[in-house]
Amino acid sequence: MSHTPTFREIEAEDIPAIFEVRVAAWQNERGAEELVQLGITPASVLELLATSHRGWLCEFDARVVGFAIGNRENGEMWVIAVRPEHERRGIGRRLLRLVEDWLFAAGWPDIWLTTDADETFRAVGFYRRLGWIDWKLEPGGDRFMKKLRGPEERAT
Repeated sequence: MSHTPTFREIEAEDIPAIFEVRVAAWQNERGAEELVQLGITPASVLELLATSHRGWLCEFDARVVGFAIGNRENGEMWVIAVRPEHERRGIGRRLLRLVEDWLFAAGWPDIWLTTDADETFRAVGFYRRLGWIDWKLEPGGDRFMKKLRGPEERAT
């Protein structure tokens, strides 16, 4: 068994595992129910991955421990999740970069995401450290952040 994380593109058979990771990372006991209420189901994610979205995952010891998905139709970094016990190992950073590179290669001059408006939310600091900047705050509590295509992405 390898103790090195491996990264690869998400495939249809990975859908149940990425849902497990999403719920575990959300730290919300109603996570699975809320995803369904938002229309995010295994079938809907499979359809998105077959059309407008693309994603990557990280496996450690043959177990999916993180993933990220982007939307090429609107330049959104759609979702990223890493199991809590695998955080702070560079997995999220690498997954985020895979999605960023793909979205910039698709021609977007800047890309965006939403996260919590609360400044103490760990994701806010994570994104900021990786070059994301605040774009706008919505009254409902969402923070919109964007990242501009840098010189390294323009060269590709």
